[in-house]
Amino acid sequence: MKEDFEQLIETLAEDAAAVKPAPHPLRLSMKWLGAAAAYLAISLTLSGPRPDLAQKFHEPWFVAELASLLGIFIATSLSAALLAFPDLHQKRGIAFSPTWMFALFLLVIYFAWHADSPPAPLPVQSLECTLSITLMTLLPAAWTFHAMRKFASTHYRLAGSIALLSAFSVGALWLRLHEINDSIIHVIQWHYLPMLGIGLIGLWLGKVLLKW
Repeated sequence: MKEDFEQLIETLAEDAAAVKPAPHPLRLSMKWLGAAAAYLAISLTLSGPRPDLAQKFHEPWFVAELASLLGIFIATSLSAALLAFPDLHQKRGIAFSPTWMFALFLLVIYFAWHADSPPAPLPVQSLECTLSITLMTLLPAAWTFHAMRKFASTHYRLAGSIALLSAFSVGALWLRLHEINDSIIHVIQWHYLPMLGIGLIGLWLGKVLLKW
């Protein structure tokens, strides 16, 4: 009887498949950041940067806007990676750090709007900008959700919202670097306000795609 039991243990040990450890959230987010950087560079190469981009980099509020938007992308990428794990990797504060980045972003946009006096003329396009950003969002959103489905998020709604906002920020960065537009009112209305709707859609997608 004892020999049979020992034989059973040996058989189970031989048949057990090695479990690949989950990557650290920081490593996971860095992978997403690298992929997004390559995606942004390729997209900007194909579409072309705005011709006055070098001049725009001498404008403090434009640079501050880009920097805070980049900060949102970095914070949401790390947050999404943490939210993919049931225990947030014991880094709850970092997981909710996008709240502070969005607050900083709103402050920058407010001062940029206040400095836009007299207001720059509105561009001809409007809804086209939102659609362009949304199309640019699809690919990074797809690879982020695909990666997150491999884990066991217990905050799937929030994880979906943050993941979609992270992808949307990539599209928003691309359009600011591509579109010839100096109207901050236009940018607020057609580039950044749609983030509210994207966040709500992300809540729904998180439940559909990430719930286990």
